[in-house]
Amino acid sequence: MFRNETNYVLTNGVLLDGTEKMTPQTGRDIYIEGGRIGAVADAAARREGYEVVDLGGQYVLPGLINLHVHLPASGKPKKKASDPKKLVKLITANALTRRIGVKLCEGYAKTELLSGVTTIRTVGGVADFDTIIRDLAAQGKILSPRVVASNMAVSVPDGHMAGSLAYEAKTPEEAAAYVERIAAEKPDLIKLMITGGVLDAEVVGEPGVLRMQPALVKAACDKAHALGMKVAAHVESPEGVRVALENGVDSIEHGAQPDAAITALYKEKGAFQVATLSPALPYALFDRSVSHATYEQQENGKVVFDGIIAMARENLANGIPVGLGTDTGCPYITHYDMWRELCYFVKYCGVTPAFALHTATRLNARLAGIDGETGSIEAGKAADLIVCAKDPLADLSALRTLSMVIKDGYRVEHPAPKKLPEVERELDKFL
Repeated sequence: MFRNETNYVLTNGVLLDGTEKMTPQTGRDIYIEGGRIGAVADAAARREGYEVVDLGGQYVLPGLINLHVHLPASGKPKKKASDPKKLVKLITANALTRRIGVKLCEGYAKTELLSGVTTIRTVGGVADFDTIIRDLAAQGKILSPRVVASNMAVSVPDGHMAGSLAYEAKTPEEAAAYVERIAAEKPDLIKLMITGGVLDAEVVGEPGVLRMQPALVKAACDKAHALGMKVAAHVESPEGVRVALENGVDSIEHGAQPDAAITALYKEKGAFQVATLSPALPYALFDRSVSHATYEQQENGKVVFDGIIAMARENLANGIPVGLGTDTGCPYITHYDMWRELCYFVKYCGVTPAFALHTATRLNARLAGIDGETGSIEAGKAADLIVCAKDPLADLSALRTLSMVIKDGYRVEHPAPKKLPEVERELDKFL
């Protein structure tokens, strides 16, 4: 079992608390009692009955939270795209292949944790694999982050991920029925695929063509909200954003070029954006001989990349929350690269490293609805922490190599997630 049943105190560390304008704090001890933070107190105030863990001047901060993950995929690039429908049909064919699929997801979840991500929010997966992993993790049976799970999404015929990670609804009634079907598996949120994406765009300039009509969006959102669940939506065009927000979507996953009407809708509806800078970057910026993208995919990748950045900047300027996620599973986007998303947030959206860290911890926790449980280093909260040797406020790439990951108090020293050297080599060119 991956549970901590002991009491220990982290001492001689530099504390970064996850607040928006955090500054390094020294002379503070963090008391871990089982899976919780018992206290944060002046150094050596009390240590009797606690194992002392000396951090040797290293930096300790809340574990990262990745708000946009597809657990079944590795992110390993391929020269030729595979058929997701066939892959899902194969992996759900029988009890044996299902067990293999869940085991695969378990391995990817472990990679997320070993890279410093102590919570993931899944937004489209295979069958009920996400909730299976969530429950195994909560029971301490697997080494995994905390999981905020969505399971399958709802799309439409010929829509984004239709028939693989999403059901195909043809009418408003079917959209509501699929939400109810998904909700029976007790996930934490519902995911809709409202527009197309880079890979399924038919012409240059239309990566986010509207696929799910407003009536279907409204029916799905109304049903989800009646069941007490939030709705996240894949959206990559201004039209799609307007349709999503007008009809009840709570979070825009990705984004598109904003305008005054869209900004007003965000404020009116109390919605937020999850900016995913990572997945569009390889399509937009890599040489096509490396990305194996078509000309159309590269040009549409640029449209999406620029749109996400523009919307994030506009939302930040207007006090609209912007969370961070990697869209792990897209080509070149692995389960160990959340730290890069923070770097891109600083580079392309103009925020400070402190704000990026705040976003990936405290703010992401609030947006996921779990800020009472995790996201900051406070007494009573889950002991979800990471430790690195260098100051991430000076250089966020310090998060690339961690000396310790702590999930619910369970310590992993010198974590070593499985990595893909060819991916790192190409992505390092754009830090």
